[in-house]
Amino acid sequence: MGSAVAANFQSSSQPANAAIRNDWTLDEIQALLNQPFNYLLFQAQTVHRQYFDPNAVQVSTLLSIKTGACPEDCAYCPQSARYDTGLEKERLMEVEAVLEKAKAAKAAGSDRFCMGAAWRSPREKDMPYVLAMVKGVKELGLETCMTLGMLDEDKASRLGQAGLDYYNHNLDTSPDYYGEIITTRSYGDRLETLDNVRKAGMKVCSGGILGMGESQRDRAGLLQQLANLPQHPDSVPINQLVKVAGTPLEHAADVDPLDFIRSIAVARILMPKSHVRLSAGREEMSEEMQAMCFFAGANSIFYGECLLTTPNPAANKDQALFRKLGINSEHKVTQAPQQLDDLIAAPRDESELYARLGA
Repeated sequence: MGSAVAANFQSSSQPANAAIRNDWTLDEIQALLNQPFNYLLFQAQTVHRQYFDPNAVQVSTLLSIKTGACPEDCAYCPQSARYDTGLEKERLMEVEAVLEKAKAAKAAGSDRFCMGAAWRSPREKDMPYVLAMVKGVKELGLETCMTLGMLDEDKASRLGQAGLDYYNHNLDTSPDYYGEIITTRSYGDRLETLDNVRKAGMKVCSGGILGMGESQRDRAGLLQQLANLPQHPDSVPINQLVKVAGTPLEHAADVDPLDFIRSIAVARILMPKSHVRLSAGREEMSEEMQAMCFFAGANSIFYGECLLTTPNPAANKDQALFRKLGINSEHKVTQAPQQLDDLIAAPRDESELYARLGA
């Protein structure tokens, strides 16, 4: 029995040195999810240390720049106009108000400022204001990220030219389960937006949500879609469903914490160079669960007391947890863009993030 355990341990750790892949099968991913917990975490931590400092976490702040009245029917979302969640609808924020929030985020320790609007896709009349927000946040020395719904090639190109660093567009769940959650846009629509973002030279931020009634195979299917994109997303947010009264998923069953940690670990193994973000749902997670997620390979979080419209731990709680764990925030310097009318779209080099443990 001892030799069998040793053989299992050896095989479980082999992919740590494997080449980055974009051809994972569902069966392979399910096998990873079903490994003994300690084997899985050892493998994930080994992969993580190859590409990242295990005690560094990237910190972002997320702001809703336009809230509510979204025409989509995403079953988890309180911003859908189809559900009565008591959410007050708000128009697009003024540029200066957004920049004041960005200044506060930077002062609190964030190095990336993410802006989200409840749109199916950005309207043409709003694009000048959105582009001005990107430029203004960049001039503060922060990285920029936006999530505005679907993008065609033209709008993606203009955002890239304005200097937008990241664009978030989640796949949410597996292709097989997607129709149970959303009917107003297709899986293909989401993949097309990600393709337009890559073509425009921006970094892709894409992940999903656990706890929407999906099976383990659906979780494997989501991770397969992300890992088999032409390029792995630069940032992979893994969300735990925040159940909001009035949405179809308000009574969904809770995700088992160990199953959530397993998904974080497998995301790390499949996408070694990506930042894996411990995203929505942290308000319901214990410090111990969050610590296990960091050990499993999560190395990005959102700071601030609100994620668009749902709760998030206060920054001082995160700082206290970081101190307990000996975690440091990553910090990047970002260059402000040129004038909008002079901008030329070009690929951006990612800062060197890797550190050798014990060097």
